[in-house]
Amino acid sequence: MPEAGAFPRSRGSLSRRQLLLGGAAGAGALGAAALLGRSTSGQPSVRAQFTLGVASGDPLPDGVVLWTRLAPRPLAEDGRGGMPDRPVPVEWQVADDEDFRQVVSEGTELAGPELAHSVHAEVSGLRPGAEYFYRFRAGSEISPVGRTKTAPAPGALLDRLAFAFTSCQSFAGGFFTAHGHMAEEDLDLVVQLGDYIYEGAPTSDPPRQHEGKGEAVSLDDYRRRHAQYKTDTDLQACHGAFPWIVVFDDHELNNNWADEIPQDPQTQPQQAFLARRAAAFQAYYEHLPLRRSSLPRGIDIQLYRRLSFGRLVDFHVLDTRQYRSDQATDAQRTDPQRTLLGAEQGSWLRQSLAGPTAQWNVLAQQVFFSQRDQLAGPGTAFSNDAWDNYVAERDSLRDHLVQAGTANPVVLTGDVHANYVCDVKADFNDPTSATVATELVGTSISSGGDGQDIGPDDEAQLGENAHIKFVNRNRGYVRNTVTATDWTVDFRVVDSVSRRGAPIRTRTSFVIEDGRPGAQPA
Repeated sequence: MPEAGAFPRSRGSLSRRQLLLGGAAGAGALGAAALLGRSTSGQPSVRAQFTLGVASGDPLPDGVVLWTRLAPRPLAEDGRGGMPDRPVPVEWQVADDEDFRQVVSEGTELAGPELAHSVHAEVSGLRPGAEYFYRFRAGSEISPVGRTKTAPAPGALLDRLAFAFTSCQSFAGGFFTAHGHMAEEDLDLVVQLGDYIYEGAPTSDPPRQHEGKGEAVSLDDYRRRHAQYKTDTDLQACHGAFPWIVVFDDHELNNNWADEIPQDPQTQPQQAFLARRAAAFQAYYEHLPLRRSSLPRGIDIQLYRRLSFGRLVDFHVLDTRQYRSDQATDAQRTDPQRTLLGAEQGSWLRQSLAGPTAQWNVLAQQVFFSQRDQLAGPGTAFSNDAWDNYVAERDSLRDHLVQAGTANPVVLTGDVHANYVCDVKADFNDPTSATVATELVGTSISSGGDGQDIGPDDEAQLGENAHIKFVNRNRGYVRNTVTATDWTVDFRVVDSVSRRGAPIRTRTSFVIEDGRPGAQPA
């Protein structure tokens, strides 16, 4: 590794937007041509191997994971990104300043073909609660510059923690405009709750060209699908701006899969599905800033974990796919043997929530937690893919929050392409029962197209579920500002994803007060 500063110096101070788009305005200006490793003149670009940008994730008090993948031809048919069948040394640097005059840590990782020449550098020895800048070099090429931040020291008293949570980003569904706006926010981190990619082919003419006409099944397919998503400059900017905490839902593999069971067992034999599961998990790991503890082992990947931010917030990150019972009929949904979390994860979560914990406790998970009857009138209609299909475990977990005295529990949810605010009730069928937690549901980045303020069936949902306080179906993300006294929620939305450049606005805001479960309009 060269001495600190051996990478070429940046030419003066960059604006925040330039920095987040890769340390040079050229990546955004050249668009797809630059991202595919070619300039507009047809010559190789200066960052031909770093077409997928950079990212950081899982911040700890002394370090973070730094990620990149070498891919001069990211959409190559063989899934290898145009790289040779041999390992390539990739150097990395971390600095206090964006010009890299104060390099504080550096090293070399070997990017090999077995993991699609991806890099997962686990940096340690950094200061807690500190902002850093990072970059990579492969041969003579230097990556975009990323910005990251370590977690506060254990037990630190924080004035605030600001983060956004997001989910459901369909490339075929529309542009990732919301990610571009998110990159400009003043945040400490981003939480991605799943459906990072979509495995299926588009069913209608999409707003922009979709990679491949069929469904992703093989490792090559999943690698190309992830690579296409990663070529989006708005997504690259958001990854380069903040550390991310990630976990998958279903579309990273197969819609509505459950443990070792595909959505449609009749058309997909189990052995073929298990091979597909292993391929999907490997490609997921290859393209996201995950620690080596999450390196897949066959059909398994370790994703549930806890990340702490001083005394203020604990994130309990859940995996609601890998261990669940298969979806069942309404008649079976109250069966006490049915599980969404599995025995091991469920036990870990209950112990984690029983303390000691931070002042605010987040369950970062995927599917709707609160009861949601979607049918007006005396009948009922519940989703068989959400916690409503696993009633006994949901209610047991809810009751455990009360019995364990878990401080300020807040459930974060994705999946349904809509914004919701819900009171988690001690008895969902009794509106007068105590509110024991708060659920915040975030809309999609682009899945489902342009969206709308409220859907035709939402009035029925509000009427049938008194604990649901707000519904909105625009696209966007949820911004959260947490302090010792309250948690402010801003639903940030765009009106269009079928065209580039839609402005961002705050649709509405809610506040959760310390010690008072449930959100109130701000």
